[in-house]
Amino acid sequence: MTKKAFITGITGQDGSYLAELLLSKGYEVHGLVRRSSTFNTSRIDSIYVDPHDPNASLFLHYGDLSDSEQIANVMYNIRPNEVYHLGAQSHVRVSFDTPEYTGNVTALGTTRILEAIRRSNNSVKFYQASSSEMFGAAAPPQSEMTIFHPRSPYACAKVYSYWMTRNYRDGYNLFASNGILFNHESPRRGETFVTRKITRAIARILAGKEKYLYLGNLDAKRDWGFAPEYVECMWRILQQEKADDFVIGTGETHSVREFLHESFEYAGLDVEEHVRIDQKYFRPTEVEVLAADAGKSGKILGWKPTIKFVDLVRIMVDADMKAAGLEPIGKGEGIIRTKFPHRWWKCD
Repeated sequence: MTKKAFITGITGQDGSYLAELLLSKGYEVHGLVRRSSTFNTSRIDSIYVDPHDPNASLFLHYGDLSDSEQIANVMYNIRPNEVYHLGAQSHVRVSFDTPEYTGNVTALGTTRILEAIRRSNNSVKFYQASSSEMFGAAAPPQSEMTIFHPRSPYACAKVYSYWMTRNYRDGYNLFASNGILFNHESPRRGETFVTRKITRAIARILAGKEKYLYLGNLDAKRDWGFAPEYVECMWRILQQEKADDFVIGTGETHSVREFLHESFEYAGLDVEEHVRIDQKYFRPTEVEVLAADAGKSGKILGWKPTIKFVDLVRIMVDADMKAAGLEPIGKGEGIIRTKFPHRWWKCD
């Protein structure tokens, strides 16, 4: 019997890669999308099939995480076996400007889905996309046992969602798991996130379309991994015999400054010539260091990342150069071909 999966945030970076993975495993995949006057489905264009096609396995449903009735109706009509809740207002800096909206969508949206599951079908397996930002000011390395110390409205909303997931697991015996993912990037990362902002700016500078890149805090340190590998963990978490919570990360920490210099050096550009600091990109409260202790996920899930920091930088720079109509340097594309010769996703 074909498994059905429901993905919120299917048009985002993680949602698109996860949809590709599940389709490759024979799932029927359903995704929640917001109605918009412009198309926002570019990340899943390569896997979208007209629903009238008898072989279609991907279906999109209009809805919004702020509307509990819509969520309940979609869940009832789909009757999924697995729910992957990835949708959120996920930009940390923007959450300071829109704290109420962030709480409504990122925090309460989780409750709306959990309630829909509780009221309709307790056998559904639920995955909550938790975030390393929840650790905030907690001393690194951070594991499943580290106490949360959130430093942004986004992080506070994610802490709420984390505990609601555990509460529904304990109180209603739902299969509800948290994946606490540390920073994970790819060529599909949103263009306003710092890693993609850097690699996209490189392509635009080389194409003569802009001269300067404006950034904020360069000293923040993060544990950066490759998004396609991380969605594999999401799936593995829901294949376990019992629900649990897992930290996912590489265990390596690098600063924004390191990412900047590594990518500019790879492209043959001078940081001093093209990079400017703008105070508006600084957060009111900063998270200095995030570093994953992912020993539990390695032991139980059997997962180990293969794409590390330098590889990630090169993959992203090459992809943005190619997207801008420039000739990629090629090392990044070579990494993809070497490490993933039979990949189920496309790095574009």
